[in-house]
Amino acid sequence: MHQKIFTAKLNKIGINPFVFIPDEILARIFSEAACEKSPIPVSGMINGTPFLQTLIKYKGEWRLYINTKMLKDSPKRVEEQITVSVGFDPRDRTIPTNAFLTKSLHNNPEAERIFYRMNPSARKEISGYIDRLKTEESREKNIIRVLDFLQGKGPFLGKVISDYKLKR
Repeated sequence: MHQKIFTAKLNKIGINPFVFIPDEILARIFSEAACEKSPIPVSGMINGTPFLQTLIKYKGEWRLYINTKMLKDSPKRVEEQITVSVGFDPRDRTIPTNAFLTKSLHNNPEAERIFYRMNPSARKEISGYIDRLKTEESREKNIIRVLDFLQGKGPFLGKVISDYKLKR
């Protein structure tokens, strides 16, 4: 994991701050990742603050999106020159499904089938929500809501199951 340093002007598309990655650094990241397909996991530093992020190709351009954890007040700092070091990050970023949720899904094959047809980021969002609950009572109540949601019986986190494209 070789990180290269560069300076870049902070840009914005919509509400999202980002920087373009210089071509020679992109080429090295592609080589180390053995891939030129979005998203590509990277890590580095912005003005001395470490980050984990993914490179995304959007509208034909590779962009490193800069969130407020990476750079404080980043949406307000557009046009500012920032110092970035970035490199391919091969570490596994898989977040395991919450154990209580896994057990409940196993006991409900229909909900389990739908859950694993969802994209990884949707599964991560649901499992992360369950992980962050502080009491057993909240966890149990919300797992029931997740199971109902997966079976099309109501919303969860402001969404209904038909909002998602499910893998076949």
